[in-house]
Amino acid sequence: MVVFHLPLETIYLYTLIIAGSLTLLILFFQDVFHGVSEAIPVSFVNPTLILSFLTIFSASGYIGEIATPLSNPVIALLSFVLSVFLVSLLHFFVLVPLSSAEESLVYRESDLKGRIGRVITSVPKDGYGEVIIEGIGGAISKSAVSFDQEQIQYGTAVLVIDVKDGVLFVTPHEPI
Repeated sequence: MVVFHLPLETIYLYTLIIAGSLTLLILFFQDVFHGVSEAIPVSFVNPTLILSFLTIFSASGYIGEIATPLSNPVIALLSFVLSVFLVSLLHFFVLVPLSSAEESLVYRESDLKGRIGRVITSVPKDGYGEVIIEGIGGAISKSAVSFDQEQIQYGTAVLVIDVKDGVLFVTPHEPI
């Protein structure tokens, strides 16, 4: 079939290249386009979803035209159904959970008091070392000084007693 003096495969390919490129740009610069998608109250009218639909539709249409002997309307219908299905999965299983996620990895320094860490750079008697505190959300590495003014060797488990100006005051910890 010829549309606008171009074979249908060429139109699918051009659409794939343009929509795929725009999808990547939207994904990389989502914050810039965030206001546009927030101005539209319907959540399904999302630039990421629209461009993903066009990308999947044109890719499956192009592959269908090249690889199958089916007629053009059948290929377009199958591409449409596949695109709606995959974009719906993307919307309900990726974008909606991501938009409603409220977990944050932010912590206050006062939250570190009482935590157990491990020395990764020895803490000298009157100087600074480094301690790593591991948790479910990741690991936090902070500068540390000895609370008791004693040297603490590498690998020693330490208890955070206080935090001042981003520096942990630690003492060796021995499990009970």
